[in-house]
Amino acid sequence: MARLSWHDAAVDRICLPAPVGFVLGGGGSLGAIQVGMLRALADRGVTPDLITGTSVGSVNGSLLALDPAHAADRLARLWAGMTRARVFPGGPIAQLRTLRRERTYLFPNTGLVDVLVEGLGGVTDFAELRLPFGAVAVDAVTGLPVLMTSGELVPAILASAAIPGVYPPVRREDKVLYDGGVLANVPIRQALAMGAKSLVVLDCTFPGHLPEVPGSLAETLLFWATLGMRNQAVLEADLAAEAVPVLYLPGAPVQAVTPLDFGHTAELIESSYAASTEFLSSVEITGPGLYGGPAGPVP
Repeated sequence: MARLSWHDAAVDRICLPAPVGFVLGGGGSLGAIQVGMLRALADRGVTPDLITGTSVGSVNGSLLALDPAHAADRLARLWAGMTRARVFPGGPIAQLRTLRRERTYLFPNTGLVDVLVEGLGGVTDFAELRLPFGAVAVDAVTGLPVLMTSGELVPAILASAAIPGVYPPVRREDKVLYDGGVLANVPIRQALAMGAKSLVVLDCTFPGHLPEVPGSLAETLLFWATLGMRNQAVLEADLAAEAVPVLYLPGAPVQAVTPLDFGHTAELIESSYAASTEFLSSVEITGPGLYGGPAGPVP
């Protein structure tokens, strides 16, 4: 079989067939893992030509598409200011009031809006991004995934991150949209639909392990929703690998961190960088196939 990509010994780069699609999955506070992954990929010269993201992956993905060369540093600074109180504002009493008033969710998305405004620095439209970017949500009426690649940027990301029961749905272009993780937590098909000829998957949802048992209603909703999404990543990675190289990075080592716990950001970034660096040092891409996988490196 002709080799489609290779190591360049002079600079120790990993080359992939272009366009290279970066696929950033959802996972709440575990999205910090993707910062370490991006740093490790940059070290090996692996850069995106297009990007898809779901939920927190759409938050990180939008900043990657905005400034690919400096995305890891920009995201590290943004994540340093992430706290549970900022992203999910209000204590238990406020949550009960919100649930009683709104009936379908626990938190307003105002904190996430502030994060996006800070991170995007005034960019408001997909057309202002440097790379093609797709944010994935789910249409509450049809039950089908929706890939958003144009128009207003912040509402699209809010829709992609509208975790059912946690955040409010977003109305966009006559659709009622929820978190894309319900159907496409790791938006592999969407990256292929955008034209990717190879995939780099940055999956931060329980990569290779499960966190501790959730201790609140919001944690329980997110925990079981994301746990149920694992099969999607497993199945789609295998299917995509029949046609294109799929470089599937491992996550951070086992840690008792739930997707609503923002107290371990620095540790997640550092450990993910180390794990991804070690994994990439042994990878040699020789054609279509799965390199790594949803449960960690394949022996």
